[in-house]
Amino acid sequence: MKVGIVGMPNAGKSSLFNALTRAGAEAANYPFTTIEPNVAIVPVADERLERLAATLRASEVVHDTIAFHDIAGLVRGASEGEGLGNKFLANIRETDAIVHVVRAHGDENVVHPEGRVDPRADIDTIETELTYADLEQAERRLERVTKAARGGDKAARAEQAWLEELVAALQEGRPARTVPPPEDAPNALRDLQPLTAKPVLFVANVDEGSDDVPAEVAAHADAHGARAVAVSSRIEAELSELDDEEAAVMRAELGIAESGLQRVVRGAFALLDLIAFFTAGEGKPAQSWHLRRGLTAWHAAGQIHSDIQRGFVRAEVIGCDELVDAGGYGAARERGTLRLEGRDYVMRDGDVLTVKFTP
Repeated sequence: MKVGIVGMPNAGKSSLFNALTRAGAEAANYPFTTIEPNVAIVPVADERLERLAATLRASEVVHDTIAFHDIAGLVRGASEGEGLGNKFLANIRETDAIVHVVRAHGDENVVHPEGRVDPRADIDTIETELTYADLEQAERRLERVTKAARGGDKAARAEQAWLEELVAALQEGRPARTVPPPEDAPNALRDLQPLTAKPVLFVANVDEGSDDVPAEVAAHADAHGARAVAVSSRIEAELSELDDEEAAVMRAELGIAESGLQRVVRGAFALLDLIAFFTAGEGKPAQSWHLRRGLTAWHAAGQIHSDIQRGFVRAEVIGCDELVDAGGYGAARERGTLRLEGRDYVMRDGDVLTVKFTP
């Protein structure tokens, strides 16, 4: 899973990136500090996996990961090449979801590129540039597809109709996510990769001591089917320099219940409606995986390895809490809580999966 961190210059993107990943991306008080997208692979901690590993005496614990891409600041006119806009917009297209950092703090020592602190206006600036970029891309794609549609190609005609509707929506300022892709052209959305179709998590970069999302940011997120969380990049940056125990003590003193990483990761995963499942064996690695809600054991097998998916025979499934409570697979079998399921079993959050397959 790739998540792009975007926002206006000096919104706190790189500071948040540093705090989340401890990757040390350059951060400075002037625009365009970040020119190439910094990328950090971050483990997604899950205390259930830790308990599972301890119960089974696993050989190691392997957390699933999320890739954060710190993409340089966008300014008004980015869709027309202002700043370093075209390059940065291309970087956003490669991500699965967007974390949109919005400045909501009043530190006068941090320069705002437009000379004011207005979270709602900053959101409008970024979303306008993404919409303009999508419109240009959709119009170019429509020209090419229209030529193919004249030849009678069914998928091309379906894509043409979708693109015409999409162009109209974008011209009205509506994002691409409001125009469902056509069933008769299943690759249309993938081929276009519209920026405004990506799920968005707004991260309000708030003042120290604040833990609330500003009302205007929360209202905008609600109205657009997005999510919003509040994080103080400055506090998180300071905490990231401490070891885990010291950071926990400091958070307790500040009344911060969880780290910025946990808040952002949970919000990003909720955007894509992912569930966690685990694989673990006694004396073997305990590992976490993530899968879109509603997918099956067969899909989960593919997350583990394509060979396992191809040779899928059946799966042993048990809830993580049930397995931990039983104390291991043997006791779970005796209790009857370890189930045999077929390829069409719909996975649940927290399932522990063992796939039987033919090589």
